[in-house]
Amino acid sequence: MANTGMRVGEITGLRWSDIDLKKGIIRVNHTLVYYNHRDEKGCYFSINTPKTKAGEREIPMTEGVKQAFLMEREFQSQAEISSKSRVDGYDDFIFVNRYGDVQNQGNLNKALRRMMRDCNDEILEKYGVDSDPVLLPQFSCHILRHTFATRLCESGANLKFIQSILGHADVSTTMNIYVDVTDALKKKEITAFDDYMTTKLET
Repeated sequence: MANTGMRVGEITGLRWSDIDLKKGIIRVNHTLVYYNHRDEKGCYFSINTPKTKAGEREIPMTEGVKQAFLMEREFQSQAEISSKSRVDGYDDFIFVNRYGDVQNQGNLNKALRRMMRDCNDEILEKYGVDSDPVLLPQFSCHILRHTFATRLCESGANLKFIQSILGHADVSTTMNIYVDVTDALKKKEITAFDDYMTTKLET
């Protein structure tokens, strides 16, 4: 999510047939949704297709993303793990647990919290509380998507490119992120300019 900008349901719903490692392309055309009903329906997964044309898209892989897919495939092969889930006719999912079952967003967020906790515990053990160490803040899967969008904006990526990668139907949604980032950059740059001019006047 941090390197593709995909929604969590798009990630968990990915199948091996949705990625092209030779061309370095991820095809997004559906979302895996988890329903946790507290009634006779119980809990179940379902496949949703994009409500707008913008949601159906191709995302180019970074080299890091490509290597991550290759590593996951190798790991599953060695561990003899394969997808056993079949949801609305969809199968061969990439991201499954050790039993071959698809993942849901709640489990992924729990895993993130465990990693944050373990990382922060390690930092505190190494440096101590009194040193006022920098700790990882709490974040969720969705924050990783937003972080990707923010970094794209900061890198100077074209607005329409960002919109197409994120699958926003309305460019105003992308603009809200873009404006927030550019405003922050403006403040940073004007502060740097002010510091520069102050130094010049003092010399």
